[in-house]
Amino acid sequence: MDDFGITDPGGKARGTDAASWTSPRTADPDEDFVYDGEYCEHDEVVGWVPAQPDAVELVLEVATMEAVFAAQRLARIDQLRLEALDDVTRYGGGARELIERSVRLELAAALRITENQAGMLMYRAEALVHRYPTVWNSLAHAGMTERHATIIVDELAPLEPEVAARLVEKVRDLAETLAIGPFRRALRRLIDKELAPTLSARHEHAVRRRRIFVEPEADGMSWLHALLPSVEAHAIHGRMTAKGKALLAAQVGGEGGSQPDDRTLDEIRADILCDLLLDGIVPAHPKDVQGIRPTVVVTVPALALLGADGDGPHEPAIVEGVGPIPIERARELAGTATSWIRVLTHPETGVVLSVGRTRYRPPPDMVALTKWRAERCMAPGCGVPASRCQIDHSLAWEDGGETSVVNTAPLCQGHHTIKHHGGWRVIQTGDGSLLWISPSGRQYTVAPERRLPVFRVDSVAA
Repeated sequence: MDDFGITDPGGKARGTDAASWTSPRTADPDEDFVYDGEYCEHDEVVGWVPAQPDAVELVLEVATMEAVFAAQRLARIDQLRLEALDDVTRYGGGARELIERSVRLELAAALRITENQAGMLMYRAEALVHRYPTVWNSLAHAGMTERHATIIVDELAPLEPEVAARLVEKVRDLAETLAIGPFRRALRRLIDKELAPTLSARHEHAVRRRRIFVEPEADGMSWLHALLPSVEAHAIHGRMTAKGKALLAAQVGGEGGSQPDDRTLDEIRADILCDLLLDGIVPAHPKDVQGIRPTVVVTVPALALLGADGDGPHEPAIVEGVGPIPIERARELAGTATSWIRVLTHPETGVVLSVGRTRYRPPPDMVALTKWRAERCMAPGCGVPASRCQIDHSLAWEDGGETSVVNTAPLCQGHHTIKHHGGWRVIQTGDGSLLWISPSGRQYTVAPERRLPVFRVDSVAA
């Protein structure tokens, strides 16, 4: 097999005892390395011990290799495609589409994947190598993961080539600094901002495609699909979730003779939806459950809301957990709907709330501001919406921490538990960001989706 293997090319077994072999280059007595049982010339260098990587470092080493190998695989796939196009006679001399299809089939067979997967690999390889070479180069040097590169190609694909070319450098920089979840959201915000001038027209066209349909499933079940405007869809899901949690809570603290509810939250959500759609109202539900309505946070640029910026380009309104909506729709929501929290933003205004050590539980306004600023759980890579998170004191109350926006952040239940019992330390950096320090000592910074203005009063000499 090789000089250190078990078999040679002829199949003859070699000795496997460590003391039984020497380097095949031992004819030269001046060779640097000669192994003879327990002696090695390098043993004469004493007092130096190479640093031993810890377990996390070993994982990172493999992740780096994966990124490098992924870039090489994509480059070689594209080279395969180009060689096939150059050697048309080998592929029957057909049109470009037929040649690429033939290559796709061969690639699928060789890698034991579907033709669709092979086609996606070919498409992404061509995009990264030729259209976004800076992204491919970053992947080749482990500046980002293969998943980051895939998201870039897929998200930029619908854009006009000149628009994608303008964004690719910013996108690469984001991919090299953010985890998958925050990166995807930041990329979509970047694209949404670039396409903001056409948002109203595109949304109006998309709304005309709204529909519901049924997809049969096995065992007497079916999927009920609804294509709706994102705001309404999230509001419906939020209402079903709130009602389901209220029903579960009522069961926990219910009357002694009541039967315990063994349904999951998903089951309860589905049952509530059926009850509401079939009967309109559900008298059997407790009164506090019947009164639950959706709450959605809409961030609206104040000048755009008032129409002060005229008909020119402006930043779109943002719905928490949904994304941009046309400013006309935002004006409607902010003016007439009672189930919406309106957050007006202005480049010269801001608010800082703190109750110091006077109370442990933050007031509702502070909770709303803290969740609005973060938008999501502020643990590394977490995408749980802030509306479903708990408010955590970064410096614990019992350790002297204050109840203020500079010492609170939303954490989902799982990450809240890990923060207190998983060996992690979390430090507020002063700008709303959280510095997470792992048990191994590594540091990860999580920035909020939005930042509050910081005001400083300059001292003026009397």
